[in-house]
Amino acid sequence: MRPWVSKKAFLVVACFSKHRDALAWVREQLEPIHGPVVLTSADFPFDQTTYYETTMGTPLWKRFLVFERFFSTETLPDVKNFTIQLENALIAGQKYPEPRPLNIDPGYLQLGKFLLATTKDQAHRIYLRDNIFAEVTLRYQRTGFEPWPWTYADYQVPEVRAFLTEARSLLASRIRAEQETIA
Repeated sequence: MRPWVSKKAFLVVACFSKHRDALAWVREQLEPIHGPVVLTSADFPFDQTTYYETTMGTPLWKRFLVFERFFSTETLPDVKNFTIQLENALIAGQKYPEPRPLNIDPGYLQLGKFLLATTKDQAHRIYLRDNIFAEVTLRYQRTGFEPWPWTYADYQVPEVRAFLTEARSLLASRIRAEQETIA
């Protein structure tokens, strides 16, 4: 099988906060469950919208975590609901003064697309289960990931798309290595 037709995926978690220690906390919570992080992005300024400022403060920083293990895509609703619980636990701990100190958005990356889980329905989103929808946020086109008309502005940033393209290259090499082992 050619690697570009593989259904293999990596779990990718995007998180943003004004508190960088909260971003590190996400990793600490998820690695015992999903295994080691194989790739971590730089912290990108999350300044493409003011939507979150009243509940999260400023400046906001966004970080991506790519997990090493192949991801079972059918479990995405479980991961999204767990990350909602993590956000709520951080709020309940009252460590930070903001009403919502952290946002965690899980998704997965396949060779042809990057998909996010969400609790909000829209015309371009597909219901999975347990009140979770899926959105194909970016599509891969020859040299990198490209946005759709509905893609959030922070996912259109060239540096974010370049990071996800780097993660895609890692996924492709892992798929090839697995196929060579089987052959």
